[in-house]
Amino acid sequence: MKYALNVIYLCLLAAASPWLLFAAFSHGKYRQGWGCKFLGRVPRPLGQRPCIWLHAVSVGEVNLLQPILTRLANQYPGHECLISTTTKTGFELASRKYSEYVVFYCPLDFSWAVAQAMRRIRPELLVLAELELWPNLIAAARRCGAKVAIFNGRLSDRSWRGYRRVKPLLRPLLKSLDAICVQNEVYAERFVDLGARPESVHVTGSVKFDGAELDRQNAKTRRLRQLAGFSSHDIIFLAGSTQAPEEQCALETFQELQKIHPRLKLIMAPRHPERFEEVAGLLQHGGATWRRRTELTSPGNPAASNAPSILLVDVVGELGAWWGAADVGFVGGSMGNRGGQNMIEPAAYGVATCFGPNTRNFRDIVSLLLAANGAVVVQDSIELTEFVGRCLREPAFAENLGRRARQVVLQQRGAADQTLQVLAALLQGGESKQQAA
Repeated sequence: MKYALNVIYLCLLAAASPWLLFAAFSHGKYRQGWGCKFLGRVPRPLGQRPCIWLHAVSVGEVNLLQPILTRLANQYPGHECLISTTTKTGFELASRKYSEYVVFYCPLDFSWAVAQAMRRIRPELLVLAELELWPNLIAAARRCGAKVAIFNGRLSDRSWRGYRRVKPLLRPLLKSLDAICVQNEVYAERFVDLGARPESVHVTGSVKFDGAELDRQNAKTRRLRQLAGFSSHDIIFLAGSTQAPEEQCALETFQELQKIHPRLKLIMAPRHPERFEEVAGLLQHGGATWRRRTELTSPGNPAASNAPSILLVDVVGELGAWWGAADVGFVGGSMGNRGGQNMIEPAAYGVATCFGPNTRNFRDIVSLLLAANGAVVVQDSIELTEFVGRCLREPAFAENLGRRARQVVLQQRGAADQTLQVLAALLQGGESKQQAA
């Protein structure tokens, strides 16, 4: 089976090579970590302690690791945690955010690469975020004696329907997993339907709620506000994780409402770094004063003391802290075909939050927020302007909306603790076997 997968992967890689080369030269993607990706030459652990390997694909999953890592470090100080990612942005964020840990690019799912990586790390436990089902990686972990777990597991309608087409091939892979921690009962039923052992599936909730910052006065948000020169009198509208044409919608909303509310500021944070220049071009012709986040230097700098009307966040990994500065928010990826982005972060801060109608990737979270009247769906740029305008005219409406959203987040916390209980059982089982041997 592993050799057949190698052939399939090589064919897919060959077919995609023109696009990969274009992305590498035009956007700087896929240039790093070739030794790790193709040969499994991952960094070795720093010491001789037993290892836990955690894999997070990109930025969202990297942020998701925080509450799990904190708990593992506290409960298992004798273990070393190592973190792998797939994307360049994920690797850069993980290297900054978890600088005390070994961070590396995950090997591609070629049998020789994952086998070499496993020999170098020898993990007791491999922990995969959400839905990283790589057959050769999981098989290599099992061969070296590691337990394998998924945390914060999810199976969207589309993924579930797609996997059902290859159910006979997927069933042995899911049966080999020691634990699958899922976000809700629906996802649990879908994993079992695809072949997972019922006893291995645990409904633990979404760890995203545990990782969300609640304190608007946290040090990072305070520093960023000061860096941008925002005052307590400014009203900040943040459009986060946006894709085209959402930046244009947010800009039009801002331009119309600032005429009436001169203290209104706009923070714009595109989802993908390769679009920073495109959005900068849009702002350049927008007529308002704007600055890039990368142009802000240090608090007290004359440039920082004069807050721009519009700030373009052209760095990765800061959006969570910028949400703490926002009064009104629009969560992007929801007016196009992406399926939405994470709306837990603004909700946790109590931001008056809206998003577009296409939020299939966050359906459960959206349902919770809407049921609690903690968010508003806007269909287009007209409704976005109406929503932001109402928040500015009726501060009590915005405050109550944010308060209800924050309450939803508080009620849903606890998934990280439940997940740790499942992982702890796997680690204790491994320790018992070692002692018996």
